[in-house]
Amino acid sequence: MPDIAPDPLEELLARLREARAAAAQDPFGDPVLLIALAISRRMDDGALDLAQLGDMVQRLADAAATDRARRLAAYVGLEPAAAGGGVPDMAALAARLVRPDPDDSPVPFARYRALLETPRFAAVFTAHPTFSLPPETGAALAVAASGAAFPLGLGHRPSAPTLAEEFRQAAAAIERGRDAIDGLTEALLRAGKAVWPDRWSSLVPRPVLLATWVGYDTDGRTDIGWWDTLRLRLTMKRLQLERLAAQFGRLGDCAAPLAERVAAALAAVEAQIEAVPDKPEPLAVQALATALIGRRDAAMVGTEPLMALFPAALAAAPDDAARMGLAVARAGLAAHGLALAHTHMRLNAAQLHNAVRQRLGLTISAEDMAQRRGLLVEINEALGAVEPLPVDFGALLAEQASAARLMLICAQIAKHVDGSAPIRFLIAETETGYTLLAALWLARRLGADRAIEISPLFETAEALDRGERVLEEALRSPHYRDYLRAQGRICLQFGYSDSGRYVGQLAGSYLAERLKLRLVELLRRHKLDGIEVVLFDTHGESVGRGGHPDSLADRFAYLSPPQARMALDRAGLKLREETAFQGGDGYLLFGTPALARATIAGIARHAFAPAGDVNDPVYAEADYVADFFATVRREMQALVADPGYAALLGAFGPGLLDRTGSRPAVRQADGMGGPVRISHPGQLRAIPNNAILQQLGWMANSVHGLGAAASANPDAFQELRAKSPRFARALAMAARAAACSDLGVLRAVVDTLDPGPWLDRAGFTRRPGRREELLEVATAVEGLDLDAPVRKLFRRLQADHLALRHAWPELPVMQDRLVLLHALRLALIHRIWLLAVAVPEFSPRHGAARDTLVTRILQLDVEAALTLLEEVFPAAPGAVVGLDFGEPAPPREGLSYAAEHAAIFRPMATLFGLVRGCGAAITHEVGAFG
Repeated sequence: MPDIAPDPLEELLARLREARAAAAQDPFGDPVLLIALAISRRMDDGALDLAQLGDMVQRLADAAATDRARRLAAYVGLEPAAAGGGVPDMAALAARLVRPDPDDSPVPFARYRALLETPRFAAVFTAHPTFSLPPETGAALAVAASGAAFPLGLGHRPSAPTLAEEFRQAAAAIERGRDAIDGLTEALLRAGKAVWPDRWSSLVPRPVLLATWVGYDTDGRTDIGWWDTLRLRLTMKRLQLERLAAQFGRLGDCAAPLAERVAAALAAVEAQIEAVPDKPEPLAVQALATALIGRRDAAMVGTEPLMALFPAALAAAPDDAARMGLAVARAGLAAHGLALAHTHMRLNAAQLHNAVRQRLGLTISAEDMAQRRGLLVEINEALGAVEPLPVDFGALLAEQASAARLMLICAQIAKHVDGSAPIRFLIAETETGYTLLAALWLARRLGADRAIEISPLFETAEALDRGERVLEEALRSPHYRDYLRAQGRICLQFGYSDSGRYVGQLAGSYLAERLKLRLVELLRRHKLDGIEVVLFDTHGESVGRGGHPDSLADRFAYLSPPQARMALDRAGLKLREETAFQGGDGYLLFGTPALARATIAGIARHAFAPAGDVNDPVYAEADYVADFFATVRREMQALVADPGYAALLGAFGPGLLDRTGSRPAVRQADGMGGPVRISHPGQLRAIPNNAILQQLGWMANSVHGLGAAASANPDAFQELRAKSPRFARALAMAARAAACSDLGVLRAVVDTLDPGPWLDRAGFTRRPGRREELLEVATAVEGLDLDAPVRKLFRRLQADHLALRHAWPELPVMQDRLVLLHALRLALIHRIWLLAVAVPEFSPRHGAARDTLVTRILQLDVEAALTLLEEVFPAAPGAVVGLDFGEPAPPREGLSYAAEHAAIFRPMATLFGLVRGCGAAITHEVGAFG
């Protein structure tokens, strides 16, 4: 038989396993660099070429995506049909609500109505830059999670989406979510029909809502104008009307009046969308105002015209099937108003402060703690005297303050688009009660106070620490208390980005829970204990941003611990929980009808679960738990302050990331066009910060500090880990992070940033010319001056992790396939660096000297560097060749650098594409971006 050539991928995996086994017995072994070096030598020997490397990266990405699809299905409880599973049963859930005990009588009708008609949970579709997959690959991943095979050979690297593409993906996910909610509604109605056959059709279930801030979130974005927000909000209205039209169209004559009214509204809304300009030019905005105001009645600005037609339609329905269709459509309309999903606006507290300071002529800064009391007195006096101004679209044209523009568009949407549901007005970085009072003053001044729900976002450690004080400052104002009573609810948002990256995910979660528990007494003290409490946890899908990795049920229990739910229930406060589904990663949970149904079923199970008694020992050991998380926080804050941490994140980490959103790039160009040197993690956004940690193979924001905390009292740590569901669920976050982290991978990165190993390689190489290349790389790496701070940082991380593994021997380890991805990518980076030092000398007339360009390539600013090299070294001689200039011509020498392009630039571009391809595969292995 002929010899079969060995599979290079399987061969490398086998060699990696051997190297890892050997390293377990050798404290000086480095299996990751060993494999990276083996890959490099095979490239030198011709045993591996770029095409084979590309095939290897593709296969690793396909395998990682296949496993990700399997995990996604298990996450939402969508078990394979072969295992006897399927979509979770909504009918069974509904039956338990009607009759909690199968042997007992059903609940009273009034109680069942209250259960169904009280909003209990909202899924919020957010659009942070986590669109880490091409749309077609994301769709294939969702289909694979729903039971199909993942198709091999698809691309895995994303291209940054536009705002329109973000909205398209969000709207598609929301449509599937609405379909799933309709399924839940029908199950609830059918359960009621079985017990109350004459009264069921009067029920209007709306326990689960959908909301979105896609197109409305202006915090950190400059690509969303008020006209974009208005166009997208009108589009959400059109999508809701189209949905209703389809529902009524299936029901025949009984729904004809409803269908006619919706058709008239659709025609008007289409004309209004057409009138929204692409730029805010005065005449175009004047035409927009004419379309909105002139067609307002036809388009409807509330649900009343349609809701009034339902009783007659239900009476005329020929059978229960038609009545069911009408009841389901009515519930969707009542729950969401004239939009496919509720609307969340978001801005930053600083934007709000600037707008109010300008209008009131305030001289005290909101950040000045010493004069905070005086500022609160001033804003309270202003609230007592505020007079609302008339608002038109001319005001939007004239307004310069971004916060005021956002408030104005809220007022205009409520007047001219849909006033049936309030707009959530989220304020990021709220760290003082003045911010909430300022928002209320601006809302009243601009006629938007009845249109919006003001909600602070607590996400920094300081904000979570001071959250009670912030709310206290606002609640002391009678104006704010009156506003909350008129709204009937208080809305609070908890973030896991800044808290997670600065004090650690686990400590951030503890701080958020502590604030939720303190909220009960705060509301009671200010006689607001009869209002609804809306708690919105905004987070990502991975351990990097606080979305629990084990299951959807764990995610909800982690974000909303039973103790907090019980405290609110005992205080008689109605609780509505909300949770984010973030960007492309979050939309995957609604990526197919089956996934959407499973997700909504999971939400419903959580939303309807009774608060119950909590006997978790974690609350009996409050002092130990407080000390434990305080230690994690202290260690993480020390890590963030370590210069080596910023050096590690900024060395070449940003270059590992494809752009995954339409927000501005994380790195900004300096005068020479190169990447800015990061001196503090705060210079990165939270999502890239977390994504870089994932790509470097060390998820410090979820594991660091646990070693110090666990080793302080190992017995208590082990006892709570075994007996406390709350504590164990938190540690499961760390376990998943540990499975995506490896000290060997991180050590190999650190060695790459140290000139010493490059010098060692130069001493060992026997390949002609390689010694000189390695020496030049070592010199260039020396110029980065990163080795000392990064090695010191590594020792800090290593010491803490050794303590954690001693206290927690069962902590998971990184699997071989993920280790190989990291090793392969390091080999590719090393090859790019070797090509960088082969770039010929050139004059600095193009804006950068050769040494500067080499440094940029070492920082993986490869695409920009290649663009410059294209100018310096043109591939073709240009138009001069072949032209006759009227006299004998010399040879056209020096006009083409085809050889350099073939030997250096094109291979470098290919290698860099493979580096980013490895990054996409690593994202699959982790399960989400950032």
